[in-house]
Amino acid sequence: MDARTAFKTGIARLRDADVRSFTLDAELLLLHVAGRDRTWLYAHPEDEITAEQEERFFSLVARRAAGEPTQYLTGKQEFWGLEFEVNPDVLIPRPETEHVIEVALDRLALREIRAGRKQTLSGEGLRIADVGTGSGCIAIGLAKDLPGAKFLATDVSASALKMAERNARRHNFADRIEFTNASLLEGVQAEPRFDLIVSNPPYISRREGPTLHREVREHEPEIALFGGEEGYELYAALVSQAAAHLVPGGMAVFELGHDSLPAVHPLFDTPEWTHVGVTNDLAGIPRVIAAERTQHIGTVTNRA
Repeated sequence: MDARTAFKTGIARLRDADVRSFTLDAELLLLHVAGRDRTWLYAHPEDEITAEQEERFFSLVARRAAGEPTQYLTGKQEFWGLEFEVNPDVLIPRPETEHVIEVALDRLALREIRAGRKQTLSGEGLRIADVGTGSGCIAIGLAKDLPGAKFLATDVSASALKMAERNARRHNFADRIEFTNASLLEGVQAEPRFDLIVSNPPYISRREGPTLHREVREHEPEIALFGGEEGYELYAALVSQAAAHLVPGGMAVFELGHDSLPAVHPLFDTPEWTHVGVTNDLAGIPRVIAAERTQHIGTVTNRA
């Protein structure tokens, strides 16, 4: 069978199964089994694929039609310009989470400007914690842009940590990232403290479970999806622990659920925090909340 025929047949089967991104998924699965890139598929659609590749492709198409995410079928997902290995032990990295990295880098650069230091940000001397690291995408993304920084990545799931470690080794950052099995920052030593704490915590309400897309509901890890009955229960402990583990002037940058801002924002309305800000994603949804640890507890600070 030639590539064009396989591709068109795969598209038709996924469309009939009401898969939302039927064309893209058929393309990704065919390129995965053929070990080729998009240029090959569209420049040489008449090329034959082997019988083994054909069988494997239609097997993956059937699994995708039954609800398995394409990323778990191919074992990979791109994030922050890097390819990450993924499996059902970890959440699939999503484009929205890149806002966490963007905000973190912007906040660090702004701090350098305020301090009158050079604006070329290498991360030299910084200690950064990624809480609930999952695939390791946030820690590794920041490590890519901050070659001088050191990282701690925690996760309550030991299997997720193994995946994160593999991704760190794959991108040659394993020597700068320490991986720890922990719930949030519980058990993490109080010293040395961190300059930046980032997190994409579980934030989906249990009540929302039945409304999630089948790919998410049936295949992504519940422990990384659900933050409690309301969805925002973990943020209180996360904010409190961040305050205890940040240096004065250190920053917390957390991803938000689509409706969690009203519950999370008041957690930063204490003397421990200043410069609280919220960043919307491309859909206009509040996606990231960031705040700075006050320099001196007990003093009055301006919020921004």
